[in-house]
Amino acid sequence: MTTEIFRDAWGIPHLRASDARELARAQGRVTAHDRAWQLEVERHRAQGTSASFLGAEALSWDVFARRARIEDTARRCFAALERRDPETADWVRAYVDGVNEGLAGGARRATEFARTGLAPGHWEPWSPLGVWLGTHILFAGFPAKLWREQAIRHLGPDAVGLFATDGPGTAGSNGWLVTGERTATGHALIAGDPHRFIEDPGVYQQIRLSCPEFDVVGLAVPGVPGIAHFGHTGTAAWAITNAMADYQDLFRERLRRTGAGIEALGPDGAWHRATRHTETVRIAGEPPVEIEIVETPRGPVIAGGPDGLDGLDGLDALTAHAPQSPTRAHAPQSPTTAHAPQSPTRACDPQSPTTAPAPAPEDLPGTAARGPEGLPATVAQVPGAPVAHTAGVAEALALRYPPRVTEDLGFSTLLPLLRARDVRDIDRALDSWTEPVNVVQAADTTGGTLHRVAGKVPVRAEANRLHPVPAWEPGHDWHGTHETPYVEPADGIAVMANARGLATPLGVEFAPSHRADRIRELLDARRTWTADGMPAIHTDTHLGSAGPLLDHLAALTGLTPAAADLRDRLLAWDRRMDADSTEAAAYAAVRGAVVRHLAAHPVFAPLTEPPAYPDVLLPWLALVPRVGYALEHLLRADDVYGIDRPAAVRRALEEVAAGPSARPWADTHRLSAWKALPDEPRTVPDEPRTVPDEPRTVPEGTAAPGLAGDHDCVLCTSAVPGLTDRAARGPAARYVWDLADRDNSRWVVPFGADGVRGAAHHRDQLPLWLSGELAPVTTDWALLTPDPIEPSGPAEPSRPVGPTEPTDPMTEEPHV
Repeated sequence: MTTEIFRDAWGIPHLRASDARELARAQGRVTAHDRAWQLEVERHRAQGTSASFLGAEALSWDVFARRARIEDTARRCFAALERRDPETADWVRAYVDGVNEGLAGGARRATEFARTGLAPGHWEPWSPLGVWLGTHILFAGFPAKLWREQAIRHLGPDAVGLFATDGPGTAGSNGWLVTGERTATGHALIAGDPHRFIEDPGVYQQIRLSCPEFDVVGLAVPGVPGIAHFGHTGTAAWAITNAMADYQDLFRERLRRTGAGIEALGPDGAWHRATRHTETVRIAGEPPVEIEIVETPRGPVIAGGPDGLDGLDGLDALTAHAPQSPTRAHAPQSPTTAHAPQSPTRACDPQSPTTAPAPAPEDLPGTAARGPEGLPATVAQVPGAPVAHTAGVAEALALRYPPRVTEDLGFSTLLPLLRARDVRDIDRALDSWTEPVNVVQAADTTGGTLHRVAGKVPVRAEANRLHPVPAWEPGHDWHGTHETPYVEPADGIAVMANARGLATPLGVEFAPSHRADRIRELLDARRTWTADGMPAIHTDTHLGSAGPLLDHLAALTGLTPAAADLRDRLLAWDRRMDADSTEAAAYAAVRGAVVRHLAAHPVFAPLTEPPAYPDVLLPWLALVPRVGYALEHLLRADDVYGIDRPAAVRRALEEVAAGPSARPWADTHRLSAWKALPDEPRTVPDEPRTVPDEPRTVPEGTAAPGLAGDHDCVLCTSAVPGLTDRAARGPAARYVWDLADRDNSRWVVPFGADGVRGAAHHRDQLPLWLSGELAPVTTDWALLTPDPIEPSGPAEPSRPVGPTEPTDPMTEEPHV
């Protein structure tokens, strides 16, 4: 068995092995060498043990991970994988063996281990599945159902449509396919950028995997073997965006304690045994916390329990005074919050809350909506309102999600994707995909194209999709899965940007159409495209959602001279959120002030009270981001609870006009990258902002880079209107896959290939990412440099996984 590791000029690993198993082992080893700290953070997050070295700010996530049974679900899915697909299970084991071989050496390169006192641990065969599930469990945005329930309760059913995230609220990913009839080479181009929390180290790992069976370049998820989301095999390529599908349910449970344990009230009117046990969560610098883990026939209880939601108060007290740190919830596609949880949470691309980093001094101080026709009509009432402690019965929330039911995370897709030679192979591989549910675009060198949804969405009652449903009422079972939607490119173009379209039957709330419309408009501006033209689309800064606020400004009369001058400047503005634009900054300032004035109206007061839910869920329930992201529709609606919106716009304009003159947009619109362990305090002041025309090196410790773009631009760098101009979300990678010549493909990530701070390739791609440039994909082995990474120690053989109780897929049979 032979394995070779090479690096290109950007430090990107290119791996070559004698077979797929040895290649997986090499991928695990090189990932542990480059990203040992990141791998161990992700493993501990999946286990619910990250607070043991990150401290109290990680507690809320750890409690959620344990209550949601992330590690147990991963273990069950791996056991099922061994039964259903032993080849893939063995391939995953080989990756884990490589991680264990490389962790000790990788940990010696990363100072975070010494800072936290963490020793590198041991990966189990199911650890990659846990990392995958922990990274994506919030992708479907199930906490938004809690927001809808709150909004309906306090404002009535129309609030669901008014605050639907078809407004500016959602961020996501861009992707587009240009068929051979629209390219200079006659072969397809696939391009795009996934929008996630910007993390350091990055959420995507550029890598090449080569063996006699296949030779693939792409973007891997550190901790997971293969290339799941974005890859190019030489003859076929694929890319994804979040489908915005709804595939997870929240059940309101009625629980009671009995002498024998805990019982849950079922839809048959009878009480049924729920499983329970206790676990101890260790917290660095704090006493440990004991929590009760409960699972009903619907799923794990993630909030409340037999003692009610009030039972969470003790945990909340522990995190109330934890240091505020940016939080993540990959997918990104839900609001950032003023009450952001203090634990590191994420869900990426797509439907998770965008983190609200603490506003910087230069940020404005702070204290929807498509119409209901875009949503199902069955939102008029929410059955199963919360139950207080009554006669020993208490309330809880249980989460039902597909892998917990089916014991399948879709890992049987990964090897067939690597082996794909054409779009038919990719299509067949994706039939095994589970979650997150994605829209996929693919093309091959024979002219074949593919545009479909991949993933499992259960068929169930409409109410399940909209809000929590009562577990004690019948009619909320799952009945199989939806059929897979497909669509053909139109006039040689297919666009995916989280908007309504291909996946409409599978979701409730989608991103607005601005990004998708703008991408198509740009592509239609030219009949013939080359790979060189794609970066101009990646970096387009036109803000499609600016119209409603500008229309309100145009209608104002009787303004002070300063306000009238500002209004006229904004009406003449080209609506581009360019880094050096003072008009873009002024627009953002007025927008933020309008959001704060609207959110402060007494009609919304009940929505400002934090519900008794775990901190990790609160970003979806924060009022100010909800107003900010629904602003486009709140300003267009015929009436919004009698609020005088022109008066709010007038006050906002006058306030901004009376304040200091706007600086360039990039002065306040800065990158706020998430780190599991924040940098140690600096003793030097911030340096001037970083913009694309600054020097090509961005040393560690400089000020946060200034950005162009905004949440509804193709260049989707998401600020949080009403809270901060800073952006925690943005393009976590950019790529162009050229089917005419893979070496003409290109890619970039926000920082670099190496996860070790201070390393030569830790931040060398940041200048490219800021300027919209891409690094070349190099596949000529003669142009690569050998890197003889040696294992740091023998890997302990992966332990066998015991059998679990099998269940029928997508049925109501519990995993207890």
